[in-house]
Amino acid sequence: MSDLMSDPMADHQRPQWPADILEKAANIRLLALDVDGIMTDGKLFFSAAGDEVKGFNILDGLGIKQVMAAGIEVAVITGRSSPLTAKRMNDLGIPHLMQGREDKKVALAELAGQLGLAPRQIAYMGDDLPDLPAIRYAGLGITVPNGYWLVRQHADLCTRAKGGNGAVREACELLLNACGQLDASLQPYLEQN
Repeated sequence: MSDLMSDPMADHQRPQWPADILEKAANIRLLALDVDGIMTDGKLFFSAAGDEVKGFNILDGLGIKQVMAAGIEVAVITGRSSPLTAKRMNDLGIPHLMQGREDKKVALAELAGQLGLAPRQIAYMGDDLPDLPAIRYAGLGITVPNGYWLVRQHADLCTRAKGGNGAVREACELLLNACGQLDASLQPYLEQN
């Protein structure tokens, strides 16, 4: 498994990814994401009335939109079912939402079949044991530093940011960089006055 640089100054510089990770990332046509622990920090909050509350990172949302604009499909596969997850994915325009899917590898393989993709064309990002088979199936398995140790051991890449704290954005920038579209995705923001 590769880690991004641990240099404290790296947060102010463009990330540098290992050549083998960039090579795998160049093949990716589908980014599949877990929710709890990846798009959120993994904590579940409930009100006194029993209503669930989730916190999603806005950095991740823009990264997802940039990846989709670059022509990479995005899917969310989660073992839990939540109207909040459905709302957030709808707001982001994510076309493939698979909730209540405990066997994430089976769900991922089904989606790959529907899209006509080989495993080497898929990146899967997860943090816990239910994600492990999908991480091992995908051509590029990604996890987070607060993920379960065995998942970190089997993933190809561990982000610098923890789940729910911009980790998905890192994965998105990796994919954009690997397909030569990172600079183009950033340019409109540099041109604004």
